[in-house]
Amino acid sequence: MPSESSPHPSQGDTAPDFTLPRDGGAQVNLSDYAGRSVVLYFYPRDDTPGCTTEALDFTAAAGDFAAAGAVVLGVSKDPVAKHDKFVAKRELGIALLSDEHGDVCERYGVWAEKQMYGKTYFGIQRTTFLIGPGGKIAQVWHKVKVPGHVDAVLAAAVAL
Repeated sequence: MPSESSPHPSQGDTAPDFTLPRDGGAQVNLSDYAGRSVVLYFYPRDDTPGCTTEALDFTAAAGDFAAAGAVVLGVSKDPVAKHDKFVAKRELGIALLSDEHGDVCERYGVWAEKQMYGKTYFGIQRTTFLIGPGGKIAQVWHKVKVPGHVDAVLAAAVAL
């Protein structure tokens, strides 16, 4: 359940550091990317239509993000084994991090109440954070609509 006491990080805030396992089993610390821009995108579930499109779009643009000095990290609550299957099936070229316990989702304020087909539940609200080389959040996209999103994030990353 979301905590009301911790505000969601927003533009200008220092991005909360974290350590999470990624596809392939390695550990990723946000602080490992100090001095580089980071696109940290949160998505609901592996291998669902919107999440697949978003991951494929970020993969297609991975070289452009790298040229802009940015790395792309996707985060969901799916376990590493599910990430491994998703990466292999879709030939993804971005890192997928597993936040199974939801701690990072909570700290970034993306674990939220959602509604679908008249039912209310909690889940990950599709959100992207662009973190500048100094570790501050440069831009946030809430309630992301997938079409065109990667282009908007890339333009912002290039402008940093």
